[in-house]
Amino acid sequence: MKTLGTASVAALRQYVRTADAQGLDTSALFTKAGLDSSVLQTDDERINGEQFQAFIRLVCEESHNPILGLETGDFVQPGSYSVLGYITMSSATLGEAVARIAPFEKLVGDMGTTQIAGSGDHIKLIWSCNYTDPVARPQMVDNVFASWINYARWLADNNTASPVEVHLKHPSPGPELESAYTERWGCSVRFESDEDAIVLHKDLLSTPLRQPDPLLRKTLEAHALSQLATLETDTALTNRVKHSIRKQLMHGITRQDMVADHLGMTSRTLQRKLSQEGVSYQQLLDEVRQVMAEDFLTNSDL
Repeated sequence: MKTLGTASVAALRQYVRTADAQGLDTSALFTKAGLDSSVLQTDDERINGEQFQAFIRLVCEESHNPILGLETGDFVQPGSYSVLGYITMSSATLGEAVARIAPFEKLVGDMGTTQIAGSGDHIKLIWSCNYTDPVARPQMVDNVFASWINYARWLADNNTASPVEVHLKHPSPGPELESAYTERWGCSVRFESDEDAIVLHKDLLSTPLRQPDPLLRKTLEAHALSQLATLETDTALTNRVKHSIRKQLMHGITRQDMVADHLGMTSRTLQRKLSQEGVSYQQLLDEVRQVMAEDFLTNSDL
């Protein structure tokens, strides 16, 4: 069975903000989705895709909002895209920012993949969603496109910049709600299309952005490549071990036997499984401590 990979906490936060704005009990939603709310206290933690999909479905069901995904775009921030958000923010033009999506989108999560196709005066950003839940999937597509459009407008300091049109595979939410899409996006929307895509005029790609910084962008890209390499080597087990270590360190102390017990196995079994994957408990502990130290220095007022 194909798993849904992982998702960054940054991606999760956007839905949490939406749930809060809708007056939902987010603590209950976390519990039902099998998530620990303490995960929101760090920028580098990841959750598994199945949990993220379950959380999105729960928000959809509890809110009774058929255009929830569209409205989540109102809560997009540079941090919503992890380091990719800051890479695009330091790009010189919208085209330069768009070109960074596909290489680095895995840092945001494994929710889908982006392809860029050109035709005449237009280009298409085609997004293929990996999630399978029939309730969560269409809302996630709406979220991605609404977030892209809002974030691009902010980057370009132009609230009227709009696509030529947007194509959505999912059916219309109803004639009375279609205007919510066209009013937000400033273009026509084709429902029940063959693909999920945003069509842009090529001239839009030359739009200058508000905070170009080529030196910073190169530094951030080097950091992003390092993070991607770590993601490629991390397995489901190492992610679970790291999460358990972090959770225990936040309460003061962690030991290998405590982590093993939390994961439902003996310390010896944990050691053997990690060894089979070419890592040790001490390595993972050192990595988590390093990330937590960096988080503290970044977020403290010192």
